[in-house]
Amino acid sequence: MTDVLILGGTGWLSGRIARSWADAGADVTCLARGSRPAPEGAALVVADRDAPEAYAALTDRDWDEVVDVSSNPVHVAAAVDALGTRAAHWTYVSSVSAYARADVEGQDESAELLAPAAAGEEPDYGRDKVAAEKAVRDALADRAAVIRPGLIVGPGDPTDRFGYWVSRFALAGDGPVLVPETGALAGDDPVLVPYTADARAQVIDVDDVAAFVVHIGRERWSGTANAVGDVHALADVLDLARQIAGHSGAAVAASDQFLVDHDVAHWAGPRSLPLWLPGDMPGFMTHRNAIFRAAGGTLRPLRETLERTLADERARGLDRERRAGLVRSDELALLAELARPTGLAGPDRPDRAQR
Repeated sequence: MTDVLILGGTGWLSGRIARSWADAGADVTCLARGSRPAPEGAALVVADRDAPEAYAALTDRDWDEVVDVSSNPVHVAAAVDALGTRAAHWTYVSSVSAYARADVEGQDESAELLAPAAAGEEPDYGRDKVAAEKAVRDALADRAAVIRPGLIVGPGDPTDRFGYWVSRFALAGDGPVLVPETGALAGDDPVLVPYTADARAQVIDVDDVAAFVVHIGRERWSGTANAVGDVHALADVLDLARQIAGHSGAAVAASDQFLVDHDVAHWAGPRSLPLWLPGDMPGFMTHRNAIFRAAGGTLRPLRETLERTLADERARGLDRERRAGLVRSDELALLAELARPTGLAGPDRPDRAQR
């Protein structure tokens, strides 16, 4: 039987990885603080990775595979130091946030990285991931795989970003939904215009990431791979989300300037439009995935991921409090503000707001 150690294993992604390994017949052990249970079929070792003896209970056995998802480079380096000689293969889950440039489209794994974080510096997610990658490579070399996921989505997503759209379209029903313009204005109308195909979206289902981690662990594949989905026009993703949600109302596009002026945030967090990016980041969701595919990575259809996400959103509550997006009352207030200055929302011109 394959002995697998997940450093973590009780969070969203690490829990999916642990479950996937268990489903594959492995003997899975998770090391975590113990605030949440390990997935069914996995054993839990309770430990604090800040503690000097965090890995003491794990060093008396060999591991066919170790998986670490931490963004704390001190934790990663300490784990490698304690367990590296006991591991036949090590997979470190990094992030495309490790790349130095967000303004360059189509980057592959050879693209420039951020400078690694130095000891004692304030936490910086991207630089911390780079430092953690370096610790793994320096110690394990040809026994290590580093994967760099992009935006991970799907059931259980704690960030509420991707799920916002299919959830909001379902909640709105035949009512209007505010969307980012995502590109140059169409025609002369400054507000109610269809959203364009200029902006991109690149997502990967959480279970596709987990399946890839299991696959490369089994194969003991070494190297670096962007674990990212194919690139889509954001407009196409929103259109598909509307279709799956059964939304029959208007999709009302607001310009970047309007959204910024009304304190709507990019990407994530409260009072945001998720997946909407600043104009100086055209490369952020356009990374190449050729190595991922060549190494055995697979991607389920975007429609399936959206359907899975909508089912999860319905189960959790379409009108629940969210970590990302606009609350419906704020969205309706913004839509009313959009209609007031121009008068473009009258019954004689509804088609300009439809998509």
